[in-house]
Amino acid sequence: MKQKTPSCLTGYVLEDQEPLSLADLCRACMVHAEQVIELVDEGVIEPIGRDNPAHWRFHGANLRRMRVALNLQRDLGVNVAGVALALDLLDEMEELRNRLQAHHW
Repeated sequence: MKQKTPSCLTGYVLEDQEPLSLADLCRACMVHAEQVIELVDEGVIEPIGRDNPAHWRFHGANLRRMRVALNLQRDLGVNVAGVALALDLLDEMEELRNRLQAHHW
């Protein structure tokens, strides 16, 4: 009987890497730049260097927010304003959980 060898996955922690360009973010999320620009305009994600999209850079945390935003839009049909509100509420819930854990003995 043949033994299976364990699979090994490798990856990068994007929050520890150089900031992503607009093109990098688009490739990572498989979206067009217009969709990213729409989410930036709504305040869902925040680039470094807001003056010109060609010079925008995004921290790894924006990639995570972007993927959640896209899931909300695709799976639940939430519009961009609703996505911004939902992410703000999720951030607030996370902050409250962290406060509770800090005060919990």
